[in-house]
Amino acid sequence: MARPRRPIAPDPPDLPDDPPTLDIDRARIEPGASWTEVRIAGADLTGARLTGVALRDTELDGVSLANADARGGEMRRVVARGCRMTGLLWNEGVLRHVVFRDCRIDLAAFSATELEQVVFDGCILRQADFQDADLVCVRFDGCDLAGADLTGARMAGCELRACTIDELRGAESLHGTAMRWEDIVASAGTFADALGIRVLDPAD
Repeated sequence: MARPRRPIAPDPPDLPDDPPTLDIDRARIEPGASWTEVRIAGADLTGARLTGVALRDTELDGVSLANADARGGEMRRVVARGCRMTGLLWNEGVLRHVVFRDCRIDLAAFSATELEQVVFDGCILRQADFQDADLVCVRFDGCDLAGADLTGARMAGCELRACTIDELRGAESLHGTAMRWEDIVASAGTFADALGIRVLDPAD
């Protein structure tokens, strides 16, 4: 008998009723910086060096992390809304109990990252890199994953809903992932490419 699937339900940030809004001076950020129980709104951290950064029980609203180097970073119980993360480097990092909502995360790198209880909701993830990542109970809902790379990724208890996966690389890593039937049909070409299936011409 098949075991019941674990629910995908990230824990929300544990914040005070009126969390302080952190004013970040990017020039003073040190490697391994830690931000806890705060709200960060509108900060421009484009291209910032954030290696080893740790965010716990934090809300990010309209923050730019485009081209930031946050390799080895950690997020736990974080909600990010409307953030720009194009080209973000988060390789060999950790994401646990994180929600990304309406974020632009194209060309971002999460290779060899551990993701558990993570939701990407309405995000642009075109050409994002998840190579050799571990994804446990991760849901992609209404996301654009065209050209993303899942080569070598390990996925368990994951879901894709109403996502675009054209030209997805490493589609074999989706083995065991749950999808709606209409999404499976719409993605037939991607799956055929992954399996090496040749489409016959109607005249054949």
